[in-house]
Amino acid sequence: MSPIHHKLAHSNPKYLVISTINRTFGLSNDLEMKRIVIIIFLALAIKPLGAQDLTHYKQVIKVLSSAKYQGRGYAKDGANKAGKYLQKEFEKAGVDEVILQPFKLDINTFCGKMKMLADGKKLRAGVDFSMREYSPGAYGTFPVYHVDTLNYNADRMFADLAQPEYSNCLVVCEFWFTYRHREDFSRLQKTGECTNAGLIYTWEAPIKFFKAYGQRVVDKPIFWVTPEAIEGVKNVHVEVDNKFLKDYECFNVIAKVKGQRHDSCYVFTAHYDHIGNLGKKVFYAGANDNASGTAAIVTLAEYYAQHRPLYDMYFIAFSGEDANLRGSNWYVAHPIVPLQQIKYLFNIDMIGDNNPVQYCEVSENGIRGFSLFEQINEREHYFKTLNRGELAANSDHYPFATRNVPCIFLENEKGDAFQYYHTIFDTYKTVRFDSYEPVFRLIRDFVEQYK
Repeated sequence: MSPIHHKLAHSNPKYLVISTINRTFGLSNDLEMKRIVIIIFLALAIKPLGAQDLTHYKQVIKVLSSAKYQGRGYAKDGANKAGKYLQKEFEKAGVDEVILQPFKLDINTFCGKMKMLADGKKLRAGVDFSMREYSPGAYGTFPVYHVDTLNYNADRMFADLAQPEYSNCLVVCEFWFTYRHREDFSRLQKTGECTNAGLIYTWEAPIKFFKAYGQRVVDKPIFWVTPEAIEGVKNVHVEVDNKFLKDYECFNVIAKVKGQRHDSCYVFTAHYDHIGNLGKKVFYAGANDNASGTAAIVTLAEYYAQHRPLYDMYFIAFSGEDANLRGSNWYVAHPIVPLQQIKYLFNIDMIGDNNPVQYCEVSENGIRGFSLFEQINEREHYFKTLNRGELAANSDHYPFATRNVPCIFLENEKGDAFQYYHTIFDTYKTVRFDSYEPVFRLIRDFVEQYK
């Protein structure tokens, strides 16, 4: 062998492996050596069992937040299409059983015309304006009444609105001001209380949908608009369609991995639905909220299908969370297994971010387990700290918490991705992946150690 060929051979990883085997085991039989080499290369090629799968995690987020599922809302059946995709993902993960649990909801949607002009200037849906979830549609050109918040007087406002020039107007006011004076402004939402045509709430950019679709429709249209888009505007023209879906059929996706024992179980939850559409062209991708949490429970199911657990494991992807926790409320009223058999429940929501501090909420019955979470995190340094907030009805853990189920809510808030919550900018490009692995490991370690 020439010097150059000798050098190239010794830089070849395969040659190095074979040489090392020869030196270590003293093999002279070529067949034996080939068998060992094949075993080693196969072992290196196989994904290690028990490891979180970041590649698969990213892929699920990318698919769920794609245009194919139109924001996983209801108007274009995006949520149900996403649910079918998750059914296949769980099956590919190797779980023992997948159940689709159907339920119905009433929901307001916006999938038709979505047009707004302020003094003739076209505003961009999802950027300059959006809709309040329980708003009806609206057509026409309306005068604008700007509320004087610095010298606010409710009687004077209602007197102004009674004047002919403000008949059938849109009342503009900063949202939090309307919230502080909600008794006054709730009157402006009702037919017969005042002659205004509707309301415009101002909200700093990026403009949010704020809440998801409502289960009712109020009398008058309500818009969210950025302050700069409506400042000084005298007339607004709108063409907005809404469609109220009665008894819309959707479903929770429930996957099961059988354990060695069936008297207790762990439950992993995440909601896969999101806001859906704002008109014909705009949709809310929801990469962080909550494709990130949904992808996490898919990879957890894959992990436990490969590493058979002691107890049964249930992985529940809820629909209807962004419609007032409809899917999880339905589940707790119709559980697959008795709620008292749940050792611990993990609700994973919006972990597609990069805050080194992990936000948590814990049920009263889950406090003992939270101490273990803190011990694990202190030892392993998965997060800088675990910040426990007050229990609230803000995600799917809450219906379980109120029924004495030990549970924790994990949400990585206030990182770089959090600013895009409920905006059209919550996409695969803005989601962050920093929190996935530490959340995965924290949960895995907890399950291994919790007694």
